[in-house]
Amino acid sequence: MAEQNSSFPFYFASWYKKSPYFERTVEAGATSWDLYNHMLIPTLYDDDVKEYWHLVEKVTLWDVAVERQVEITGPDAARFTQLLTPRDLSQTRPEQCKYVLLCAPDGGIVNDPILLKLADDHFWLSLADSDALLYALGVQAFAGLDVEIREPDVSPLQIQGPLSKPLVRKLFGDDVADQRYYWHKQTEVHGIPVVVSRTGWSAELGYEVYLRDSSLANDLWDAIMAAGEEFELRAIAPSDQRRMEAGIFNYGNDMDITNNPFEITGLERLVELDNDNEFVSRASLERIRDEGVQHKLVGVTIDGDPLGMWLEDFWPVVEGSDRIGRLVSASYSPRLEVNMGFAWVPIDRAAHGTRIEITSPDGPMTATVSPLPFLDPKKEIPAKS
Repeated sequence: MAEQNSSFPFYFASWYKKSPYFERTVEAGATSWDLYNHMLIPTLYDDDVKEYWHLVEKVTLWDVAVERQVEITGPDAARFTQLLTPRDLSQTRPEQCKYVLLCAPDGGIVNDPILLKLADDHFWLSLADSDALLYALGVQAFAGLDVEIREPDVSPLQIQGPLSKPLVRKLFGDDVADQRYYWHKQTEVHGIPVVVSRTGWSAELGYEVYLRDSSLANDLWDAIMAAGEEFELRAIAPSDQRRMEAGIFNYGNDMDITNNPFEITGLERLVELDNDNEFVSRASLERIRDEGVQHKLVGVTIDGDPLGMWLEDFWPVVEGSDRIGRLVSASYSPRLEVNMGFAWVPIDRAAHGTRIEITSPDGPMTATVSPLPFLDPKKEIPAKS
């Protein structure tokens, strides 16, 4: 099956932003990088399957400074933040997090960040890979609201895996370690200011540590690694296999601004219209809800031998000689021992159990539309650990 193409070297350039943890990731053995939010992110240290098993059995540290923040502050911060998303924020409390969609006036998805409410007049949007800061500034230009919008000096790390709780307890204490899923605390370690949330891109038990002073990046990395030695902490890259098991989509790859929430399996729940909230995509999303959609992003299980690390190109979904969709993500689950994928298909092919055909670089393949997530549908692993 298709493997990572190593024939094209990746050149670092001065206009690529480097994470403040870059030096430490090199020392930890990072061997490849990608661009995400105009910043370099490690994509591999050792072997993706070895990294996967360490994540699900031990504890891991990820450099995700690429999750750049949009900070919204001011007297009208709550009203303005609501303008950006169809998710109802009216009951969101300080120290709470929410997974939200930022939507354009036509309903297209601009970004799918984690929202952190630090105070009634203070929000962060922890971004996926798109220029959402520019979009927020554009909305601000016409909103007529008293807000300040900027990118703060914040650089996240993720601590993910079943041993993350005792590690976080050792670093930050019981109050931080025992907080509820999708909540956060402002705290510090060795005088280093951070926000720690019980969230992550793995759907394992995990936390995100938002450093609030990039000049202290090496100090924070070293403190976490030292505390994690007894738990066999190791640095890895974000796991594509684990996020796919969890049905977590990758913005820019699985979906983009040309797609709306009703087209994405599971994201329909983030469009909350049974209220009077004002948001810029409301009219379009009400229309799309009423009219329905023509195609859908669905989960698929793919027949055949185990797949390689990731797709280098989208693979066509075909019916005879006609291209009717595309496979946008695929990987082999070492734990489930199945090939998983996300595919765009016509709405009449989106029902569970539907068989589809895919054209891969190695020839024709068959797959079955399957429920998402592939593993732990009730999120018991991260929520109840």
